Amino acid sequence: MSKTATLKIDDQELELPVIVGSEGEKAVDVRKLRATTGYITYDEGFGNTGSCQSEITYIDGEVGILRYRGYPIEQLSEKCSFVEVAYLVIYGELPTVEQRERFSAALTEQAPLRAGMERFIQNFPRDAHPMAVLSSSLNALGAYYPNIASNNHKRDLEHFDEAAAIALSKVRTIAAHTYRVNNGLPLNYPKKDLGYSENFLHLMFSAPYDEYVATPEVAAAINFFFLLHAEHEQNCSTSIVRMVASAGANLFASAAAGVNALWGPLHGGANQAVLEMLNAIHADGDDGSKFIEAAKNGKARLMGFGHRVYKNYDPRAKIIKGSFDKALDSLGITDDSLLDIARNLEAAALSDDYFISRKLYPNVDFYSGLIMNALKIPVEMFTVMFAIGRMPGWIAQWHEVASNPKAKINRPRQIYVGPVPRDVPDVV
Repeated sequence: MSKTATLKIDDQELELPVIVGSEGEKAVDVRKLRATTGYITYDEGFGNTGSCQSEITYIDGEVGILRYRGYPIEQLSEKCSFVEVAYLVIYGELPTVEQRERFSAALTEQAPLRAGMERFIQNFPRDAHPMAVLSSSLNALGAYYPNIASNNHKRDLEHFDEAAAIALSKVRTIAAHTYRVNNGLPLNYPKKDLGYSENFLHLMFSAPYDEYVATPEVAAAINFFFLLHAEHEQNCSTSIVRMVASAGANLFASAAAGVNALWGPLHGGANQAVLEMLNAIHADGDDGSKFIEAAKNGKARLMGFGHRVYKNYDPRAKIIKGSFDKALDSLGITDDSLLDIARNLEAAALSDDYFISRKLYPNVDFYSGLIMNALKIPVEMFTVMFAIGRMPGWIAQWHEVASNPKAKINRPRQIYVGPVPRDVPDVV
């Protein structure tokens, strides 16, 4: 017998169905509440509202669990590449050897941009923020591929494989070209013999007659960064992708909207905030000790520690920390003032009862910011890196909406608190 929840309101007693997810999550189904009673629920920020049923990601922040399509993030990071995990997130299963080769070939084929897109990026001001360029360029892809960005979900799904490869491959090329334009450098072009992360680093940093060759450890660190950010359930940007998709918009337009949401400092700017904090500590002549005491006294905010979702240790942090240490060793970085400060903060947070009792452990943003700083990726590119990694999740979430024949356009309600009806005064 299915469970129900009883709601007593005015003189009515209403039985509301209870939905139970595959991991035991419970929700009260209020879809018919307004039609039956005239009432709606109020949940500012939607922190207690389930906006959809999804098969992609499961998070249990209380105990630090993150799974893509049922696979623990720890196992995926140990056994799979970002491209394999992207395939899993998008298509629901890990690829066979044949599927992986075909998917990788599609990404290689779609990596270059058309000449018009290159000129589009080059025409932005050199000081344009890379997220503005990325959002505009992703949206512009719809103009170059109108047959797969028709804003007709049925037609667009017929070309989904091509659209997914275009979005996932070109997002890194757009990002790298933006970096080159912003720095007055000539564009680089993708190489067929390089993997996803290695190609991105080549596109970013190769110079004429001096090709950038990433150490295996650096390539692995970028691979982990992308992999660990590939999906994260119904966060702000992902919810926006689904909302835009619910209106019938194509994949590129929906992903562009996700970039705009991610650009907000309360969402995608956490790793940038880490570097800004470290620079401020360094400018103050502090090794982190004074800052730690100020944080404990509520006079400073410790960035990159704790997480809104994870009330225990962020499972991604352990994984990326290991790759970070190896990348630094391969680059021969042993004496760096910001790194010394970061390690002092890390040691304090992992040993001080103040932070332990509050479960303020270093999160994935703490280490990812340090990795990108070590690789000399500019701070304004940090959120762009986040967007590249998140693209598989946005693609998968768009597909769930587009392929659901019963999907409805998202249309939240509101509680109006403005003026009550009043007469317009006579014109004097």
